Amino acid sequence: MEKKAPHPLLKLVLELGPIMVFFLAYRWANVPEGSSDEERQLIQLLFATKIFIPVTLGALFVGWLLTRAIPRMPLFSAVIVVVMGGLTLWLKDDTFVKMKPTILYVLFAAILGFGLTRGKSYLQYVMEDSMPLKPEGWIIFTRRFALFFLALAISNEVVWRIFDTDTWVNFKTFALPIATFGFFFSQMGMFARYAIVEDED
Repeated sequence: MEKKAPHPLLKLVLELGPIMVFFLAYRWANVPEGSSDEERQLIQLLFATKIFIPVTLGALFVGWLLTRAIPRMPLFSAVIVVVMGGLTLWLKDDTFVKMKPTILYVLFAAILGFGLTRGKSYLQYVMEDSMPLKPEGWIIFTRRFALFFLALAISNEVVWRIFDTDTWVNFKTFALPIATFGFFFSQMGMFARYAIVEDED
């Protein structure tokens, strides 16, 4: 079956859509009157998680229908969402869903780091079509991305352990995507320096 290149706008919607749905579900969850602030936040998070899991899987399925391919990183992320979200709903403990970004970022950093120890860039395998770089460019970008993932994991741990659930939901919905966009923007000089131009192909 032939793979189709996803439209950049469609790709953005499929990646950020589930996160925004999670945020809206958290805000719109029905909370019984008289609930304490802690009870309210847990009820809202459980409801948002219940919505987030099928929406994440649905976005993955829609992406496959339109492109005839499932990218490895979104697939891996969806598996973690199902496992950690499922534990959250089953045990009614928000620790699991809050730790999901940490686990995901640490695993991504570990995978990229393992590739670097072998002199390889695993990012190149998943991003080469959309961003052709010279081999040394991929190594530099992969090293920086692995460190960035570790920074995100540490940030997530600090936020969910120190602040309340409302703050963590805002952090997950807005701060993490903005930080990711900012990281890519900060790498533009490196992308330009190591880009493969047509006559070098």
